[in-house]
Amino acid sequence: MNRTTALQHDSVETRRQAIQADIDTRKSAAERNRLGQFATPNALAVDIARYVELVIGQTKARIRFADPSIGSGSFFSAALAVFGSKRIESAVGIELDPAFADAAHNLWANAGLEVVLGDFTRVVANGSCPLSPNVILANPPYVRHHHMGREDKKRLQRLVVKMTGVNVNGLAGLYVYFILLATAWMEDDGIAAWLIPSEFMDVNYGAALKAFLTDRVTLIRAHRFDPDDIQFGDALVSSVVLVLRKAPPIAAHLVEFTFGGTLDKPHASDLVPSEKLRESRKWTVYPSHAKNDRHTLGDSHSPRLGDFFRVQRGIATGCNKFFVLDRADAKKRNLPSKYLRPILPSPRHLKTTIIDDGADGYPLIDRQLCVIDCDLPEPMVEAMHPALWEYLQTARSLGIMDGYLISKRRPWYKQEQREPTLFLCTYMGRGSDDKQPFRFIWNRSKAIGTNLYLMLYPQNSLAAMLRRHPDRAETVYALLGQVTGYELRGEGRVYGGGLNKIEPSELARVSAASFLELWPELKTDVQPQGKLFA
Repeated sequence: MNRTTALQHDSVETRRQAIQADIDTRKSAAERNRLGQFATPNALAVDIARYVELVIGQTKARIRFADPSIGSGSFFSAALAVFGSKRIESAVGIELDPAFADAAHNLWANAGLEVVLGDFTRVVANGSCPLSPNVILANPPYVRHHHMGREDKKRLQRLVVKMTGVNVNGLAGLYVYFILLATAWMEDDGIAAWLIPSEFMDVNYGAALKAFLTDRVTLIRAHRFDPDDIQFGDALVSSVVLVLRKAPPIAAHLVEFTFGGTLDKPHASDLVPSEKLRESRKWTVYPSHAKNDRHTLGDSHSPRLGDFFRVQRGIATGCNKFFVLDRADAKKRNLPSKYLRPILPSPRHLKTTIIDDGADGYPLIDRQLCVIDCDLPEPMVEAMHPALWEYLQTARSLGIMDGYLISKRRPWYKQEQREPTLFLCTYMGRGSDDKQPFRFIWNRSKAIGTNLYLMLYPQNSLAAMLRRHPDRAETVYALLGQVTGYELRGEGRVYGGGLNKIEPSELARVSAASFLELWPELKTDVQPQGKLFA
């Protein structure tokens, strides 16, 4: 690119960034989140394009560029800057949002970009996609599964099976479908770079994509950004760049895993055999380096918490602000105590990890809360409990009745059923090194937890032992407190800004070796991992 052309390109890129910012401000953060619209910073797009150029070398004299979610054209701008207009034989961008499609056309049509207005997943399905590209650079829409309609999910799942033979879990985000469908569209031996959320590397519903990356294509590199690195915006802090070639992997193929810093200068790097990746549940354990504090239990015969506890999420009320009340407020409203259950406050408002019991089952904490839980039909509530009926009638004006969970319940004010349990664990938190990101709670009250807690129900031999020796509950609590932060982060997943989350099945996989060391008689409960998590 000569100086004049470079200056012209810089001028258009400056305009693009201004237009991008303007379009973004027209939508609320919630709307952009629902649509999965997170713009790629141009500097990052250029870094990715430069790395792809290194991978390609001179093997592709002519570039046929594509971006199935072109937006305002950040990646096409990067491709022009890196490859030069003379090397780009053709370029196509597909975009669902008319505002972005118009912007991309107006900005880049003179540079050779063809913009197709439409849903890429439908365009590729009806065979109207332009000529197969040999280079794809993309940041696909990060639309989470709960923002996708059931019928649309089924359509996408059928389409992916038809075009790739891959069965995608219904909990997968839209970006998974984009990668699979765009790879099917791309020319054999083509190169693609994807900027996507790193969550797939750790979760069960990412298994199909991980298998695809290890078995069906050649994964060249996975660069994961440091979630704590403040140089990236909210959409990037838990992101990964995947670079792949559309070709089956060779025997003994090594994948480059890098972490932190930039693609050009990562903080850590390692080469991981594909065979090892196939056997790994969690890919965020790679590369191994001082800051990677995510450890998983490798021995399938070692005891896990799931051997001794049934782990279950707390209740999802559908609207805590409506269904969860201060106990004093409920009493003032004359709500019947029979249909109120003690419930713990949000973890951020719970100042202690040992909760004592009052005489009535409510926890001895500063703020006692209760949750409305009634199974009577509405006519009986109206006739027998007028105060409760009067309160429930305020739900419609507050929009409570429009909630998904509430619309599925009969009656709509009946909660999920959970028994109180001695032990709980917070669902999310922060922590580095050996500090636990989640807090274990010893709950001696009758309070249950919301879905911000995981509830650990002792089972089998442990439950029997605690019935015989209730005083040993304190020791169980102490053993839970000894679980390292490394293990908890290793089994959980990390999000933006270093926020960690852990699901019931993940907590169940955490090592419980200390339980057997103290009580060898519990060994009869230890099952092979495959059976435990079948």
